[in-house]
Amino acid sequence: MVPKPRVNLTRFHGVFAPNSKHRVQVTPAKRGKKPDKSEGLDTNWRDKSPAERHRAMTWMQRLKRVFNIDIEVCEHCGGHVKVIASIEDPKVIEQILKHLKQKTAKANAAKQRELPPERAPPLTPSLFDPSQSRLFD
Repeated sequence: MVPKPRVNLTRFHGVFAPNSKHRVQVTPAKRGKKPDKSEGLDTNWRDKSPAERHRAMTWMQRLKRVFNIDIEVCEHCGGHVKVIASIEDPKVIEQILKHLKQKTAKANAAKQRELPPERAPPLTPSLFDPSQSRLFD
């Protein structure tokens, strides 16, 4: 059975419930019901705007969290890598992919133009010798 779209399959209770006033203290995103003023929790939490409190993860954070890919670390030397550009314009992405496809197509065409190495006939006798067949005599 397939559930209906946008139906929550996981339900949380206790401090992990969406409306729990203690959820802010136990979740990394610091989301949950705002604590009462009588509770002296974190004062800088109240100073942040709703956009800052519910800020989405960056794509680098998502890659690290989901796939354990840290793009800030060089896979060859282990040094720090600085991201210099993030291309998000679909037209630019399409141009880059088109260029890469042309480049790989040219490389594949060059490989196909090369002739395969010549082969000599096998030196071992074949398993079926038609001169010794008695089936059709």
